[in-house]
Amino acid sequence: MTDLASPVDDVLDARKAQARAWFESLRDRIIQAFERLEDEAPPSLYAGAPGRFELKPWAREAGGGGVMGMMHGRFFEKVGVHVSTVHGEFAPDFAKTMPGTETDPRFFATGVSLIAHMRSPRVPAVHMNTRYICTTKGWFGGGADLTPLLAEQRLPDAPDAVAFHAAMKRACDAHDSAWHEKFKAWCDEYFYLPHRKEHRGIGGIFYDRHDSGDWDRDFAFTRDVGEALLEVFPRIARGRMAEAWTEAEREEQLVRRGRYVEFNLLYDRGTTFGLKTGGNVDSILSSMPPVVKWP
Repeated sequence: MTDLASPVDDVLDARKAQARAWFESLRDRIIQAFERLEDEAPPSLYAGAPGRFELKPWAREAGGGGVMGMMHGRFFEKVGVHVSTVHGEFAPDFAKTMPGTETDPRFFATGVSLIAHMRSPRVPAVHMNTRYICTTKGWFGGGADLTPLLAEQRLPDAPDAVAFHAAMKRACDAHDSAWHEKFKAWCDEYFYLPHRKEHRGIGGIFYDRHDSGDWDRDFAFTRDVGEALLEVFPRIARGRMAEAWTEAEREEQLVRRGRYVEFNLLYDRGTTFGLKTGGNVDSILSSMPPVVKWP
């Protein structure tokens, strides 16, 4: 006798496939946009040939895998744009921290992540991650945040900060006018280094275990976060790419990058999730800047 999948299983499988397809398509569009920026960067400031992404598939022994996309360019000093889709069982200790695992430790997770460290200290670093996770429950999570490396660009009314927050607000407001205030505050709380008593950057939005009860609405919101990043960061980067910088500004950039390393290794949930679930270590730690200083 053959077991037949229930209608609930069919719906869940369709949702998993939809989410995975979206994250992979967003990855492709981000790569195209970032390679265009590589081409446009003025040779007088950025010597050498424009960089191109190298895509490396990887497999997870316990189930699933992904594709790691890396570029070391002339404008992008180091940028990773990765997708993954993994499944299996959480380890018992980690399962205790995840919703919906009380009676069943199995999970499914798919998502896209990017982190860009720019050669120019006048162009901010940027991070975005969106994901869909299922146990016996399902939810979305992620967000996007901007990290200017120079002090004057980290002021609340600095042009790049204003533009970035406005883009994230539009993504939130399209679905719920209360979400931006909530997710912006969550981001400020999350990307905070308590041992330094300072924020990593100027923030953005952050949300986790997000389930409003309407899957289609939550998925549309998550798509809009990706669209917002794809629109606003290239605009910010183009506005800064022709600005010359000083050695003192480069030094400031390298020191501030140290804060990025400290946060990702000490506090970042994505780093913990990837390592705890047997993800690709090179991909997980690709968020580390290529050059950094702790004077």
